[in-house]
Amino acid sequence: MNYSKNISIKDWAHDDRPREKLVIKGKGALSDAELVAILIASGNRDESAVELSKRILQSLGNNLNRLAKLSVNDLIKFKGIGEAKAISIIASLELGRRRRTADVLEKAKIGGSKDAFQILQLKLEDLPHEEFWVMLLNRANKVIDTKLVGRGGVSSTVVDSKVIFSFALESLASGIILAHNHPSGNLKPSNSDIRLTKKIVDAGKIMEVPVLDHIIVGDNDYFSFADEGLI
Repeated sequence: MNYSKNISIKDWAHDDRPREKLVIKGKGALSDAELVAILIASGNRDESAVELSKRILQSLGNNLNRLAKLSVNDLIKFKGIGEAKAISIIASLELGRRRRTADVLEKAKIGGSKDAFQILQLKLEDLPHEEFWVMLLNRANKVIDTKLVGRGGVSSTVVDSKVIFSFALESLASGIILAHNHPSGNLKPSNSDIRLTKKIVDAGKIMEVPVLDHIIVGDNDYFSFADEGLI
């Protein structure tokens, strides 16, 4: 069925309206655009909520990961999206990310760099700026916690090793894994990344809290200092 831009969602067949469709057919029956349409509730003078949602997603290659990276200012550039609608979209995607994080942490035991990446990616994958995190492990290599250490710009962030080891000592961690993201997607460590890692590794030896790895997170891939023999 083709829907005219002049037809309100209220005039659609009952089970074609996103909210009603979810109730009748279940959440899995809805497209990404229909789910976003429920969040924004209404479109603009020329588009229904579903059509507006489709246009937003199409501009992003129908990639929800790219949608999750948009800020309020990015979203309000779309006609029909005001601040309240933008906040609804961002909040919903953040809840989904936190749910995935909670699910992973419940069964988290680190056996290698891939295990660490799967957790750290949930913290770092959607950020337009750099952040530096530390993962705290017990003697069984189970995750005690993950902590934000520093937040920076597009290409760098300032990290204080004293903050890292204060977290480690407070949690009685037996080992730590460092992590930061490269928003550019380039996973190659910079010279400053290498120097910082060495500094923290050396401090860990003194504190008797070994640095087990340093993970650089990209969109869908990672670089492991341990795997590459740099730790």
